[in-house]
Amino acid sequence: MAAADAALVATALSISGRHAKAVYEGEYFLWPDDNQKLMESMSAHLHSVNEAIEESTPKKTTKAAAAALEEEPVMVNIGLAPNLPAGEAVLTNREDLKTLLSDVLQGGVEYVYGAQDIGWQWALDRANWSTISDGDLSRRIKIKANFTEGAVGVEQGATTKKRGKKGEE
Repeated sequence: MAAADAALVATALSISGRHAKAVYEGEYFLWPDDNQKLMESMSAHLHSVNEAIEESTPKKTTKAAAAALEEEPVMVNIGLAPNLPAGEAVLTNREDLKTLLSDVLQGGVEYVYGAQDIGWQWALDRANWSTISDGDLSRRIKIKANFTEGAVGVEQGATTKKRGKKGEE
């Protein structure tokens, strides 16, 4: 394979991950076109999660404990599937490379990405869930997008800060 062709396939793979389709309750959403549609779809689920948490929270707590509980984010996961059409758009009329791209994606691919690299993760991190839910959500929401359907994602820089021993800086 020529170096230019390999570069085109690598670029198409990257784009198919960056523009991955969100998978939520069996439905696929394209980024950025279906942003509002996904947020509205998730809003009902987040309401039920919020209600369940409020019902299970002890009624008698100290102010500090209640504040800490309020600040603890609710974690919600959604799936990501590689977006073959987005990758194929890079390859224009190269049917041989489109076939290769499809074969690679069907065989499974591992994406290594930063927090800003995946369109959906970026959009979901910036969503104002309080506004989307008309102020009904009392807890912070943290959405984590994970690759599915034969693709694996490894987030770079997703480590916790190293903690020193007590008394050290």
